[in-house]
Amino acid sequence: MKNISFYIGLGMLAAATVSCKKDFLDRFPKTEVTQETFFNTPQDLETYTNTLYGQLQYGTDDINSDNISSYSGGGEVDALVRGSVTPNNAGGWNRDEWAKLRRINFMLDNVHKTTGDATAIKHYIGIARFFRAWFYLGKMARYSDVPWYNTALATDNEQLYKARDPRALIADSILNDLTFAVENIKPDEGNRTRVSKWVALALMTRFGLYEGTYRKYHGELNLANDHTRFLEKAVWAADEIMKSGRFVIHNTGAGAADYRVLFSSSSLAGNKEMIQWADYQQALGVGNNTHTVLGWTWSLSNSLATTYLMKDGTPFTAQAGYDKKGFIDMFTDRDPRLAETVAPPGFSPNQDGKPYIAKPNLGGLDQVKFYPRSPAQRQGWVANYTGLPVFRYAEVLLAYAEAKAELGTITQADLDKTIKLLRTRVQMPALDAAAANANPDNVLALEYPAVTGPNKGLLLEIRRERRVELACEGLRYDDLMRWKAGMRLQDAQGGMYVAALGAIDVSGDGKPDIAILASPKDESPIAGLPEDVKKGLSKFYLKDENGKDNNFYLQNGTSGKILFTRDRDQPRVFQEPKYYYRPVPQDQLILNSQLKQIFGW
Repeated sequence: MKNISFYIGLGMLAAATVSCKKDFLDRFPKTEVTQETFFNTPQDLETYTNTLYGQLQYGTDDINSDNISSYSGGGEVDALVRGSVTPNNAGGWNRDEWAKLRRINFMLDNVHKTTGDATAIKHYIGIARFFRAWFYLGKMARYSDVPWYNTALATDNEQLYKARDPRALIADSILNDLTFAVENIKPDEGNRTRVSKWVALALMTRFGLYEGTYRKYHGELNLANDHTRFLEKAVWAADEIMKSGRFVIHNTGAGAADYRVLFSSSSLAGNKEMIQWADYQQALGVGNNTHTVLGWTWSLSNSLATTYLMKDGTPFTAQAGYDKKGFIDMFTDRDPRLAETVAPPGFSPNQDGKPYIAKPNLGGLDQVKFYPRSPAQRQGWVANYTGLPVFRYAEVLLAYAEAKAELGTITQADLDKTIKLLRTRVQMPALDAAAANANPDNVLALEYPAVTGPNKGLLLEIRRERRVELACEGLRYDDLMRWKAGMRLQDAQGGMYVAALGAIDVSGDGKPDIAILASPKDESPIAGLPEDVKKGLSKFYLKDENGKDNNFYLQNGTSGKILFTRDRDQPRVFQEPKYYYRPVPQDQLILNSQLKQIFGW
């Protein structure tokens, strides 16, 4: 997930920024904002809450999930499944993290002295509590039980050394904060880049679905008997957004192009699918790095690509020989969202007719979703200028359908006012509940073995739709965690299928663009090609000139799905339930004897 940076005209306040000897338990400095000189008017509160927006996050990739085939950089989840994370090297509990919470509580401690319009004051209190809920949702997802602080603590406060509070208290406290936010934040969203009532409802929807399903599927918490109220809250919050009439699925009849503009437009102002979005403009001096999604350090997974349905609504995995379809055939007659997510044959990054060439050393299924389509939008590092969704209406509709399906109350009418809208946009058939439950997809059933009951087939299809519609938006990892589907991270995700060593057309023009070969010493598979064709090939070798394995290999030796030598040589292992949680760092346990390590660690 990426943090959103907002530039405030008065300058960023150093509101309770911290500097300490070692971590958040040590001394906080004096701040530039003091009780005596600030928090007197609603305008003060507005200025202060502007500094909190940097805590908002959006996603432009699904790194650390089964939507990625290869990621060349390091990451905590990658280290986790290879057994390298320990309490001695774990992060996430440092002073900078907890300083975010202290900033929020510092305002809430002092807002009692603010005078003026009571509605305005409650509005800004609601925004602060929204950000506190956001903060604790992240901490609860990581550690389950964490200390709950609702005041900005000084270094001599004994509460700094309290024990972790139980998840049940944390979840109820998050819900209380969001309830206050929903009831008091103003509904006027302006250009929809700020926190509004609807943004608070969207977070409540996300939180309710997360906690409801997490409790249902994670028996180790002993909270399964108290999960339905969270799912019901998700349904209620989503329904409030749906009934408002302020938001619609962006659909002008342009099909795939209507989906594309959500992730590659210079601005999302006026797009009614946006509940909240991040504005990156050259004129504002703020940009993003979305050009890095295409062929930089990762590629998308074969399992993600095969999840997309055929154009007629049937599973791709029901096609004869689906697992042996080459790169070009994989895109034939598919859900149009596939070619808006994975760079398809003939995709031209500079819109000049020169095709992008897939990179098999990353897996070959390179991400195109979020890539700025106009060269003018790409000006360099952190200098891409596209609007990015923070909360969009599609997620709310998917959450509504999933929560009702988990509750066992979903109807065909519910599907028609949610998932049907998403499929209609890209001219795909509607989802039929009876048909889905009558014939559950066997491939999906293997991926999600915990799904049972009369709605099994429908729940599997809703999960398919969520994976497809929200691919690369940073939500997949949390979905796997709440569904207790962490074993998906143990599966080594592969890339495209390769029929044989030799030259391959990946641009769709009938001419080979790349060659996958055994080594530089053995180019016999392309020996018969004309010299000009051979010179134009991008060559990728399974072994280098010294006979050493490169980073990828083919599943069957000289054919098959692209796999990665690291996964072969250092197999992934996902330990349940241990790896659904992160350890409290060892130095924190030493500093605070009241902290106890989570089970398994």
